Amino acid sequence: MHKSHIPHRVSIHERPEVVNTRSEFGHWEGDTVEGKGGRLGIHTETERVSRLLAAQKVSRIASEETIAAQKNIFSRMPEKARRSTTLDNGRENHLHYELRGLGMDTYHADPYSSWQRGTNEYHNGVLRRYVPKGTDFAMIDETELADIVEEINNRPRKCLCWQTPQEVFTKLAGVRIQS
Repeated sequence: MHKSHIPHRVSIHERPEVVNTRSEFGHWEGDTVEGKGGRLGIHTETERVSRLLAAQKVSRIASEETIAAQKNIFSRMPEKARRSTTLDNGRENHLHYELRGLGMDTYHADPYSSWQRGTNEYHNGVLRRYVPKGTDFAMIDETELADIVEEINNRPRKCLCWQTPQEVFTKLAGVRIQS
């Protein structure tokens, strides 16, 4: 059992099987990508079935900024598109339980087990093709970030039978989410 200083932490091992098998829409994986100097960041969330990426800049990699970004990302979505998110154990995720106000459960991967959130880690790698390590995120505005996310979400995927994440998400959610 992992001892953590994260309040109300629920282990990934308690996550329902429908999340693990990708058989239910609306379950996400989240993380924060650090910019040059580790101060600014981009909080990312990736939906496990559609592979849709959502991202928002944060002015500081800290709990208050991260939960504000998560609330902004998820509050624009219908309820069926926001069931849960699985996060790492970083300092920026200490206020995760506030997502309960949006009807979301939160789970935490085991320490040093980024592979347990592999969908999000993969998408962070794709994002890094546009904003490599060492990039000063102060030089990227929200419009540029939205354009990058839109390009990623409109790329056909073999795992989605050559549909795009945006197409699959729109079909399952019943609405198109703008980056």
